[in-house]
Amino acid sequence: MQSCQRERLSLTECAVIGDLAKQALIAEVTLTPKPGLVDSRNTGSHSDLTLNLMLRSASCLAPFFVDMAQVAHGQPISVWLREQIGEIGRNAEVAMMAETQGVNTHRGAIWALGLLSTAAMVADSEERTAERVCVLAGQIASLEDRHAPNTFSKGKLASNHYQVNGAKQQAQLGFPAITEHALPTLRLSRLLGHSETEARLNALLSLTAHLTDTCVLSRAGLEGQSLLHQRSNDILTLGGVSNPQGYALLEQLDGEMIALNASPGGAADLLAATLFVDRVEHSELSK
Repeated sequence: MQSCQRERLSLTECAVIGDLAKQALIAEVTLTPKPGLVDSRNTGSHSDLTLNLMLRSASCLAPFFVDMAQVAHGQPISVWLREQIGEIGRNAEVAMMAETQGVNTHRGAIWALGLLSTAAMVADSEERTAERVCVLAGQIASLEDRHAPNTFSKGKLASNHYQVNGAKQQAQLGFPAITEHALPTLRLSRLLGHSETEARLNALLSLTAHLTDTCVLSRAGLEGQSLLHQRSNDILTLGGVSNPQGYALLEQLDGEMIALNASPGGAADLLAATLFVDRVEHSELSK
């Protein structure tokens, strides 16, 4: 009887993890305004993306995050686990491409949220803090998946060309952009009484202010990356988007990124990941 109860509990937890991942993706894409990214106001620097397409993609991916959590139930971190979730992640990408008719909506998010969904299940309920989940995800990401194809991506090309860390290294380090920048900014904004939208926008800006985003580098080079860093830091120095001058500067930055055809997709993925681990920490999973 107790074994069956534990099994039902684990299935419930996996379903919660999948839903939290989906809700994090939805929260990221609907957050408005964002510089050069799809939001409720425009499609940013993307001619092949729409808000509706991103929302459909998020819903399509949710079951795969559930599957990753289910595989992780009762399992230690191991190469076996890494390879199992790698296979699920590749299946998720196939499903995403089928849903979007070949448009890459969430490839980077599958990587980040897949690792974090797995880590959330590996962690005990008493230690499901956002920081702990990031640490465990880093340990999983540091293991090699023998079956992972050596595929080409613009982000990987930019990472090699400019000799900077990409999404893989960010994950292997335990997502320092999240734990050192986005999460502290999100929490501080809330403590200061900012609205949830303002807190999330400030968290995004803390990412774009510090992250070397290979998506920006691949589209706009060092010029675009430098502009994004400078403008983001300027907004945060003004006190963030709750300051009318800071908000106006964010709207200006959106236009500047669109003019450069630049889009901080890496920061968007990490914002979704930030919102996910924050939701895990404050959910029934951590009780």
